[in-house]
Amino acid sequence: MADQKETGELVAGLIKRSRAAQASIEFASQEQVDELAARVAWAGVRPAFAKELSEMLVEESGMGYAPHKYGKMMTKIKGALRDMKGKKSVGVVYDDPKTGIMKIAKPVGVIGALAPVTNGEATPFAKAICSIKTRNAIILAPHPRAKKTCVVAVNEMRKVLKKQGWPEDLIIALDPVSVEASRELMHQCDLVVATGGAGMVKAAYSSGTPCHGVGAGNAVCIVDETADLKDAADKIMRSKTFDHATSCSTENSIAIQEGVYDAMLKELEAVGGYVVSAEEKKKLEAAMWDPEKGVLNRLIVAQPASRIAEVAGIDLPEGKSFFLIPETGIGKGYPFSEEKLSVTAAVYKYREFGEVIDLVNRITAHSGPGHSCGIHTALDSRIKELGLKVRVSRIMIRQPQCLANSGAWTNGMPMSMTLGCGSWGGNSTCSNITWEHMLNYTWISYPIPSTLPTDEELFGTIMYEDD
Repeated sequence: MADQKETGELVAGLIKRSRAAQASIEFASQEQVDELAARVAWAGVRPAFAKELSEMLVEESGMGYAPHKYGKMMTKIKGALRDMKGKKSVGVVYDDPKTGIMKIAKPVGVIGALAPVTNGEATPFAKAICSIKTRNAIILAPHPRAKKTCVVAVNEMRKVLKKQGWPEDLIIALDPVSVEASRELMHQCDLVVATGGAGMVKAAYSSGTPCHGVGAGNAVCIVDETADLKDAADKIMRSKTFDHATSCSTENSIAIQEGVYDAMLKELEAVGGYVVSAEEKKKLEAAMWDPEKGVLNRLIVAQPASRIAEVAGIDLPEGKSFFLIPETGIGKGYPFSEEKLSVTAAVYKYREFGEVIDLVNRITAHSGPGHSCGIHTALDSRIKELGLKVRVSRIMIRQPQCLANSGAWTNGMPMSMTLGCGSWGGNSTCSNITWEHMLNYTWISYPIPSTLPTDEELFGTIMYEDD
């Protein structure tokens, strides 16, 4: 109990510092916060620093691929800044004389932000500039295996704050890092933005504090008989191997129409895919999951294919960068139907389009409810049908899933490091979480002429029907 008390007091001290800093920015102008956000973002995307931080996280966490992490920083930090540039987050942000409604944006206060080990390089910057844009203070709680990286990122941002005459405590890194400290932060802050493992996100929603959280990813990618197979294979490969599959958005399953199944596998093999045999599938399963705990083996998470092959005892041919596992089952007893956080993808064969829609819903209901799916097709009618019938929050059309879900230069999705999965995934929103989710609004209502409709306008002929 003494340790718990000490942790509570430690976090309370950080919260006190954050509140004092937030008071200094609470009434800052739009111009002030926009300039400060841009300066903090620039600190993160300076090439030499971004390269250093990316390499640091790979070394510290033992996961991922530094050049891809560098690319992630360049995209997600710049993208978050682009999305907020020119947008109002201060004062009157909506005014409609017709309805008599005015909305005034106001900060939340102190944000407790959980940063995952998989994206420990870009997340601190992306969340911090969103916090500054909305005149909040933020305390970042990193995964223990990304603590050093987070501290270096935060210190770089604090230098900018100090140089510009703002309190450094607008951005704080939780230290020491522990599960207990993170839980205490979630309990004491004003808003939780939770990106991380299922256990921590569940704790965030159970903290009693308002929360924007994420659900587990387990994206299914459909390839139908009208798809450009070569293009689809290239995009799946780029997504599946990006940062050694640290992303929750990467294709965990590929569902291929039976008429193009063999041809698509050949295209995937041509870009580095390796189709495992029945015997190799057993070896891979034994290596990827802890048989006692039933969880993924840390030795294979976000590792190159060669390392996974070594752990599994598979002789992987030269030039192969990801595994393709033929699968037919879903659910308990079929672990390859779940999220794998590795350069491995289950491959399913389907006949009719209605069958694959059901397949997506069954896979995501088992693992990754509400998150996402993708499709490679030339038929808009199928895209609309998929959109109407699948229970996911986002569908990527002819795109590399993990490079597109959280926003890309080539689509209109909001740039974000936190992807809501709606009520399907136990989340409060289906949106990509951005700066707009870090605001409170005061609604001001003026009186207007009556808008009371007549019964005829509301009910039409219904009111004349017999009871």
